[in-house]
Amino acid sequence: MTSYRPSRRTLLQLGSAAVLTAPLLARATWPDRPIRLVVPSAAGGSPDAICRVLTPELGRALNQSFVIDNKPGASGNIGMNDVVRAAADGYTLGYANVVTLAINKALFSKLPYDPDKQLAPVALLGYVQNALVVRKDLPVNSMKELIALAKSKPGALSMGSAGSGTTGHLSGELFKSLTGTAIVHIPYRGSPQAIQDLMGGQVDLMFDNLSSIAPHIRAGRLRVLAVTGATRSPLFPAIPTVAESGLPGYDVVAWGGIVAPVGTPSAIVQQINTAINAVLAMPAMQEKYAALGFETTIGPPERLSERARRETPMWADVVKRSGAQVD
Repeated sequence: MTSYRPSRRTLLQLGSAAVLTAPLLARATWPDRPIRLVVPSAAGGSPDAICRVLTPELGRALNQSFVIDNKPGASGNIGMNDVVRAAADGYTLGYANVVTLAINKALFSKLPYDPDKQLAPVALLGYVQNALVVRKDLPVNSMKELIALAKSKPGALSMGSAGSGTTGHLSGELFKSLTGTAIVHIPYRGSPQAIQDLMGGQVDLMFDNLSSIAPHIRAGRLRVLAVTGATRSPLFPAIPTVAESGLPGYDVVAWGGIVAPVGTPSAIVQQINTAINAVLAMPAMQEKYAALGFETTIGPPERLSERARRETPMWADVVKRSGAQVD
């Protein structure tokens, strides 16, 4: 009997086929364990609320559970750095937003991650306005009255925020720059503590995402003076925009989406994107997000990175004009 001995060329071809086939086999079983979603802000804040609405339905769509991992601090840099260091296997995702993908480029002289080269876009989820709110006992009922009070007492009023570099912070810095007012910025590690101190009278005013501040406005624990977008919010149609209240052209809107470490298989990225689009199109999900003042959107992964590229120069200009700094 003559035995068969494959040639070196045949062995190389078989080896190459095995290497190429292995990832495909791995992808075929994805996901076979829980998926971690890193949220670079405190529990109870706007990004956290947005993700906790999404993950139960997304988990059902992918037939796998999600674990939210809150990693606040450094304007989202801590959480994003965790994402870029994770294995690119589809089991670690991150919530990235206007801060971590655009604003931080201008705010920090050096970032611990490169948002353009180390994060792969998965899906743009949507947009949310900020609201200008004051503590209930502050003697103002309009933005005009707030500006007058701030000018009469330079440096006496304090402004809380969810953290340095957040859209809440920069909304306030832009407001101060355009009105010529001196208001002390007090950054917190997320919205929840800032909101608590605002309600407790430790700070006087705050700009914050509607998705985290709206329940407190509805409950009457805070007084809302204006919203920051180009048009009024459907949540509070009687409340004017900052632009309507005396600052024409003022328009600040936060946005966010899902990212993965660069190198995550494109088939997995597309699978997640397809599932997210299907979930966001559900009427029940649209109602839940509408209650948070969050306007959802669907589309391919590239919409998230395109949004970041388009707004980066704008936010760099806002940072420069306002003189905002990392505290």
